[in-house]
Amino acid sequence: MLKTSLKTSVLIIKLIIPFYILADVLIYFGILQKISFIFTPVTELMGITPEASLAVAAGVLFNLYASIAFAAPLNLTPYEWTLLGLFLGIAHALPVENTIIKTLGISHLYSTILRLFGGVLAVIVMKILPFHIEGKNIQNTLTLSHYNSFFEMILHSFYNATILAVKIIILITIIIFVMEFIKNKLFKNKKLGASFSLITGIILGITYGAGILIKEKVNLSKKEILFVGTFLMIAHSLIEDTLLFVIFGANFWVLVGIRIILAIIISFTIVYFYNSFITKN
Repeated sequence: MLKTSLKTSVLIIKLIIPFYILADVLIYFGILQKISFIFTPVTELMGITPEASLAVAAGVLFNLYASIAFAAPLNLTPYEWTLLGLFLGIAHALPVENTIIKTLGISHLYSTILRLFGGVLAVIVMKILPFHIEGKNIQNTLTLSHYNSFFEMILHSFYNATILAVKIIILITIIIFVMEFIKNKLFKNKKLGASFSLITGIILGITYGAGILIKEKVNLSKKEILFVGTFLMIAHSLIEDTLLFVIFGANFWVLVGIRIILAIIISFTIVYFYNSFITKN
């Protein structure tokens, strides 16, 4: 566990500090505001500042740590962090995680469309429902910090990035110890098929959940693999991923609740149409 924690800490430091400073540099020179059009359709849908587009891009293409590093300097409200966490909690690290899912026989195209659609749908649901989260009535403008020099900005940025990295390392270390205990003490050598893969993926993430599915794949039907794979792409790693955004004020229960409900509805809907297709043919 200590080795895993150390490796994760090094990864967080490599991602958080450089990306955080890069975000501050882009903001300082006004570059971020000019290139924010890339993912503005998503940020406009969310109703958050357009400058968060790079955070969305980093999350979708890479991982949540890179996304948070870009978003942290933007002074987002808890409501904005909840929206961002909801979308990226579903649609993050698509190239890597969708490749893992592909080993189950589920295509990249299906995974990508499902997760992007699920992320957008989750945001729409949150905006429709009457949640009371601080900063809901937000202004789509970026609050800029003022510095006397570029050097002062870099020092300030490095300090903030380091503090953020330390907070995340502490959180992730605690989660790793808890998750390793669950995996090794409670779930060790268990062979419970699809239901166990589902529980494991919800708690530990796609990698663990899909890993168990791969081991049990010969004993599972295509329908079971499709159901569990679909469910996990919407609702996976509900502890670690969610708490990364809760650090900044995001609402834990909104993030978890919407993802679980959508995962249930979408999974059963997909399986229903799958059964209809099989019956018809």
